[in-house]
Amino acid sequence: MAEDSFMADQNLSDGNQSNTAMDPNGLYREENFTDQKMGAIRKLVPVKADGSDDPERETQFFGSAQVMTPMGAIPLNFALDGATIGEAASDFAGKAQLAVEEAGREIERMRREQASKIVVPGQGGGGMGSSGMGGGGIIT
Repeated sequence: MAEDSFMADQNLSDGNQSNTAMDPNGLYREENFTDQKMGAIRKLVPVKADGSDDPERETQFFGSAQVMTPMGAIPLNFALDGATIGEAASDFAGKAQLAVEEAGREIERMRREQASKIVVPGQGGGGMGSSGMGGGGIIT
């Protein structure tokens, strides 16, 4: 862990800031909105390097919500369309539903992937040979 910190400090002191430098021409001011029921909307307002609004770039909106599963809450984040917070709020339900569906597909993909990795005891691949001792593997 300390080595990672040293490497990060070394890269910065060597002038290699390509991975850590912020772009002063790509800054945004963040505002948060919520209805305290369904989720939250982040409004990203483009700003210039001096902190003043940058009308040359578009404001962006992002929604966030959580869906409860048997495994616990899963956070969802998604882009919203609209030029105003009201338009973004109107787009929230549709985009949240798409994010829920995408999360469901991803969970199902991960479940299938994990199911294909199950090793049943006694079916080879064991580390104790054929003596019948140990020999299993991962059971989930």
